[in-house]
Amino acid sequence: MERITLGIIGCGTISDVYFETATEFDVLEVVACADLATERAEAKAEQYGCRVLTTDALLADSEIDVAVILTPPSTHGDLLMRALENDTHAYTEKPLATSMHQGTEIVRTAQEKDLLVGSAPDTVLGSGLQTCRDVLDSGRIGDPVGAVAAWASPGHEHWHPDPDFYYQEGGGPLFDMGPYYLTALIALLGPASAVAGTTTTATDERTITSEPRWGETIDVAVPTHETGTITFENGSVGTVLMSFDVWESSTTGFEIHGTEGSLQLTNPNRFDGAPRVRVRGADETQEVSVTRNQSRQQRGLGLVDLAYALTTDWHHRTSAALALHVLDIMTGIRDSGAEHDYVELSSTLERPPAVPDDFPNSP
Repeated sequence: MERITLGIIGCGTISDVYFETATEFDVLEVVACADLATERAEAKAEQYGCRVLTTDALLADSEIDVAVILTPPSTHGDLLMRALENDTHAYTEKPLATSMHQGTEIVRTAQEKDLLVGSAPDTVLGSGLQTCRDVLDSGRIGDPVGAVAAWASPGHEHWHPDPDFYYQEGGGPLFDMGPYYLTALIALLGPASAVAGTTTTATDERTITSEPRWGETIDVAVPTHETGTITFENGSVGTVLMSFDVWESSTTGFEIHGTEGSLQLTNPNRFDGAPRVRVRGADETQEVSVTRNQSRQQRGLGLVDLAYALTTDWHHRTSAALALHVLDIMTGIRDSGAEHDYVELSSTLERPPAVPDDFPNSP
């Protein structure tokens, strides 16, 4: 199979798993990296055996098939457009962009240039969520009626060494953690048609209590407690809660309820896990046996998905179209909160097909 060459932009902590994933699959090879902090790029280049380039040089390098963007969220859209303008395929950490205008332009440009753009999260490719997909497709819980997705914490300033970007454009709990839950719900239930939401910001600044910046304050420019209701095209509805303002909660969870039973989904921030089901007439909830190729916690599988789509007739599942629909839902929830009205979504897509049982071993 043809090898796809990668250039990684952004050499922070999360980059290691992308470098390491690339070394495990013959279809991938990292040939260059870039970072505004040159010393970080040099350290990764020495560790993983690739070249150090500036961002401009990397995006213009004809040897690179895919630009991998691991920078702060506010920069994703601009870097994706620059990659496409240089006729380079691209893959980005979530979110795809910070506005629907920019996200739509990315998808349109990629289509016009016959280029592929992929986006995290890729946990939806894992055995955990794909087993949930098997349960739904088998009809075990009947027709889906409703879903609940709830995640909450006191905020990333309590553990992250540089938490600033979580509270700036492209951040907030919905844009940070929401993509995991929303991507999974779309893969399981199909596209949404409308949303309603309410959001609030608890304080206009946060105090860091993690090292090495303990005691510093950072400004907050985004909502920090966000709730939404999603209407899916299949008639089911979802309730979403994402928060950086919760100290303790007994209501977090991820579930789909149907006419014949309820499904407790696996953690969408992970690739593995076993779902649990309780069906009509059963006395208790039962764990579902996972028969699929069990996925490790291996972020970067979206790059394998993209590489297979570039080299075979593989269906690209972590596509820009999916990421755009997630962005549409997230911006719609925030717009609804500001406008005090339902928001009809402007994007849609076909529900992505299930992943083959032996992924990622073969396309």
